[in-house]
Amino acid sequence: MDYVQLAVPFFILALLLELAYGFYIKKNTYRFNDTISSIFMGSLRSTSKFIGIGIGGYVFYLAETQFALWRMDENSLFTWIFAFIAYDFFYYWFHRISHERQIFWASHVAHHQSEDYNLSTALRQTGTGFLISWVFYIPLFLIGVPSYVYVSVATLNLVYQFWVHTEHIPKLGWYELFFITPSNHRVHHARNEAYIDKNYGGVFIIWDRFFGTFKEEDEDKPCIYGLRSPIRTFNPIWANFHIYVKMIRDFVAADSLKEKLYVPFSKTGWSPSNLNVKPVNTDKDDFERFDPKSSKTIGFYGVIQLIILVLLGLSLETSTLGYAKNALIIFMIGYTMFCVSRWFDNKPVLKFEIIRLILLPCVFIYFLPLSLELTYLTIGYTLLNAVILYPIYQSSLKTINA
Repeated sequence: MDYVQLAVPFFILALLLELAYGFYIKKNTYRFNDTISSIFMGSLRSTSKFIGIGIGGYVFYLAETQFALWRMDENSLFTWIFAFIAYDFFYYWFHRISHERQIFWASHVAHHQSEDYNLSTALRQTGTGFLISWVFYIPLFLIGVPSYVYVSVATLNLVYQFWVHTEHIPKLGWYELFFITPSNHRVHHARNEAYIDKNYGGVFIIWDRFFGTFKEEDEDKPCIYGLRSPIRTFNPIWANFHIYVKMIRDFVAADSLKEKLYVPFSKTGWSPSNLNVKPVNTDKDDFERFDPKSSKTIGFYGVIQLIILVLLGLSLETSTLGYAKNALIIFMIGYTMFCVSRWFDNKPVLKFEIIRLILLPCVFIYFLPLSLELTYLTIGYTLLNAVILYPIYQSSLKTINA
């Protein structure tokens, strides 16, 4: 069972409660542009699985049906307890290597880009994780964990991790000794030199304590969140692919074949020796978050697009359109997010929006024949976007010139 889908309403409620509590105590940890960006990333992650789910799924099927040593009883409490603990053990190593080696960091980096720390940060998930993360969990199937139990404990693990993404919960005493908490996970998301690459567990902190990657939060050293080399954009597409682009550039730039072959397996932050890249100072007191100004009009536009895109993404859960047409819908979802992010970045976007208005009726009416009701909705949505495009553009100009 996928418990993430069941938990979504509770995620939204908890997010709204945290936002209200932050305003109440005069310590708001949310920014509009960053929050929208994080939810966009979560939505992309949910939709991208419809493209990539077959890669790991087929390998898991073979491992379970052809190569498993035996099959555990999925109705046994022991099986569930064992699988829950074992999954977190393998998650620890997946998470650790995802921070230590560039090819794995490329698919994990998206989760760490937010320069805020709140419950919306938990929703900021990679859209490319399906490419390689499944490799780490093959042993679970080989030792007999049933696929139903695997999916259940994997999603329970992810649901647990949601609540630890907050600044409002202090240290929790003895609980800190055994479990991941908001305090020790704040350390994990911090870019401070003393905190980098620590606290990798999903549910249990015991793996970090045993393997030497544990770090306690220091009250005298406040966490500074984000990447060591910030990407300075809210663009979810670039957020998912910028490390892959860096790897290609490093491969081309490297002088020797040895360095070219080393690129995917290099430590995160590594670059070819001939580029002379200087280390980044992550303890700067004058660190400024990326926070370009945007008008309330653009903010409202972003919320409307977010609601529509999330609903469209959820519709894929029951889609019968087939692989190619689902991929086309996901492309339009990603392209719309790209356009909204450029409004938030205060970057030129008008031509991209015009292209989007041309693509919308082409994709949803010509390539994806819809019912009469959905066709009218598509035409109405396109016309609404066309009508509000000019006032949004004028609003952005006023913000830039202010």
